Amino acid sequence: MMPEPDELVLVYLLRIDEKVDRVIDDLRDIKFRVMNLEEGQAGIQSRLDRVDTRPDRIERRLDLVDLPR
Repeated sequence: MMPEPDELVLVYLLRIDEKVDRVIDDLRDIKFRVMNLEEGQAGIQSRLDRVDTRPDRIERRLDLVDLPR
């Protein structure tokens, strides 16, 4: 027996609602993962910034660079 048209619309709306809920959950997971990646990248960037300054300090300590006059 075929459902009534009103019931058929309700069935499809419920299916759409379930799919939208899954999309929302997936998007929430993706946002969380991207946030973690951004935080990790920021940590790496700060380490690289410190690595850039270390050779300069080492060269100055070893008198390998001419000091500006």
